[in-house]
Amino acid sequence: MSLKNSLLLTSSLLFAPTMLLAEGAAHANAPNVVVSIKPIHSLVASIMKGVGEPALIVEGAASPHTYSMKPSNAAALEKANIVFWVGHGLEAFLEKPLESLGSGAKIVELDDAPGLEKLKFREGGAFEAHDDGDEHEAGAEGTEAHEEAGHHHDEGEFDLHLWLDPINAKAMAVEIEKTLAAADPANAATYKTNLDALNTRLDALDKKLVETVAPIKDKPFIVFHDAYQYFEHRYHVKVAGSITVSPETLPGAARLKQIHEKIVELGATCVFAEPQFEPKLVNVVFEGTAAKSGTLDPEAATLEAGPDLYFQLMDGIGTSLKTCLSNAS
Repeated sequence: MSLKNSLLLTSSLLFAPTMLLAEGAAHANAPNVVVSIKPIHSLVASIMKGVGEPALIVEGAASPHTYSMKPSNAAALEKANIVFWVGHGLEAFLEKPLESLGSGAKIVELDDAPGLEKLKFREGGAFEAHDDGDEHEAGAEGTEAHEEAGHHHDEGEFDLHLWLDPINAKAMAVEIEKTLAAADPANAATYKTNLDALNTRLDALDKKLVETVAPIKDKPFIVFHDAYQYFEHRYHVKVAGSITVSPETLPGAARLKQIHEKIVELGATCVFAEPQFEPKLVNVVFEGTAAKSGTLDPEAATLEAGPDLYFQLMDGIGTSLKTCLSNAS
């Protein structure tokens, strides 16, 4: 080995530990980030890749509509520097904990992100139980819980299943990256690189979903609860109604009869359950019709949390729609 090469090798060995320490220090100083639900956690995890891993509150097959805080969630919020959630109308269980436990953190309500397309709640017809005895059958407690959970919609309120449109996901990702970069300037370049990569993946996903649902977009179908308006609006699929207004309030007999009649009237070809909620209700509404059953998972209950979850979630919805509706008469 020449003297020159020997000196270069020695120099690289001397400086390598310093470089590694500097990189490690940057990552060690990354903010403690807590995220409410899996789809948003996936976006945050994508942008934090190589820097840190955000904590998730609603884990496993749990749903934000029916979730109860655990001590581990409270501990995570107490340590958090940043908390990302969708907003008051979706994760109602987080409102009081954020006021008390997350008081030292920057709390980012992503339904306020610039550039979002927001859709108002659908009211009436097959997307709302009218005063037809349905609410009385559910019981007074069910009605009160329904209203307290934010599903008694006043004019001007918006559907908060915002992530079911990849273009909205891009708008939220920009706000996520902006927040992380401001809190952690040492890793700002990495956050920006990750955002660019995420946007490329989201554009590809959007194009793929257009192609996936194109053959079946004119076939009507029924969903368990009205969570899919953004997917429907983006890809022009034909949701004909929902079995229940909100998943925490079980429908009564009158509501089930109404949806059964809707299936017959419209010739709805598929009725979709959700993995977290009672599948027997789906069997009741399509019994005696030609409709088939399938499953949609708008909150990623069956998927493992991480950067790829959002893409698996959205691709799964498109594939489930295509599979059931293609096989229906």
